[in-house]
Amino acid sequence: MKPLIAVPIGDPAGIGPEIAVKAAADKEVFKKARCIIIGDRKVIEDAMAFTKSPLKLNIVQNPDEGMYEENVLNLIDLDNVDMNEFRIGEISGMCGKAAYEYIEKSIELAKSGEVDAVATAPINKEALKAGNINFIGHTEIFGELTGTKDPLTMFEVRGLRVFFLTRHVSLRKACDMVTKERIKDYVKRCKEVLKTLGVQDGTMAVAGLNPHSGEHGLFGDEEVTHIIPAVEELRAEGYDVAGPIGADSVFHLALKGRFNSVLSLYHDQGHIATKTLDFERTISITGGMPILRTSVDHGTAMDIAGKGIASEVSMAEAILIAAKYSPYFTNQKQT
Repeated sequence: MKPLIAVPIGDPAGIGPEIAVKAAADKEVFKKARCIIIGDRKVIEDAMAFTKSPLKLNIVQNPDEGMYEENVLNLIDLDNVDMNEFRIGEISGMCGKAAYEYIEKSIELAKSGEVDAVATAPINKEALKAGNINFIGHTEIFGELTGTKDPLTMFEVRGLRVFFLTRHVSLRKACDMVTKERIKDYVKRCKEVLKTLGVQDGTMAVAGLNPHSGEHGLFGDEEVTHIIPAVEELRAEGYDVAGPIGADSVFHLALKGRFNSVLSLYHDQGHIATKTLDFERTISITGGMPILRTSVDHGTAMDIAGKGIASEVSMAEAILIAAKYSPYFTNQKQT
């Protein structure tokens, strides 16, 4: 049976409802996955109208009530948007709170085993704050609601997998966070995440921080004092890891199959590599949690919301990646 993927629609005032509707109609998505959308009926009906969707709406209370047939959109309606106050394309606390509730419901379903994975549409940080939701983004919400202390972020695009040693911190702070202890901890945890996704074989590469990986200390000493010792100790402990590999070549080498994944040392190092390769198909996977979650890697695009022109490619890809990995994830949990 095809994996069952929960799709919370994100901020209802953004492009999330539209791309969820369009992705649900995608032929490849229907071929590989069953989808259950979590949102507000009125918002979804509106999105179906302005996108001229051919789908038939089927309202359910639970995923097992769904009709997983072609041209059917199965929706769990949380009925949490007041259309008298709702303005598409505008940031509001009501929509931030609604987006949180869609995520909360999807996590509940995944934790109970009613769905195999969650593929999330974009949310808006300002709207969350306006709705008194004290999280800065999806990763933090998923971490809190699944009891995961420090979830890992992995990007995947065309088979290239990239983890991040640091994320939303300044570049100055990111450099200070490149320590032997942190690299060792992350490589070990990233290897565990790969295992849950069925990726057992292959070498993980650690990217260099400085130009040409520092040229033995000529352009910075982080490689000499932290990265090389971390890699050497990991290899002595039996971990298949290489590095530092210059950031100007490591992603290309991984794309060609030399490495099964790359540990990027700061946010933009990995983001630039993946998004330049294929912006729309760069998908975020949150690892280290008891449930599997994938996500689009773009924002709510309030400026084009409601116009019917938002691309569903990333949303469809997030669902397909969730469907691809969920059988491995489920088997790993059972063992």
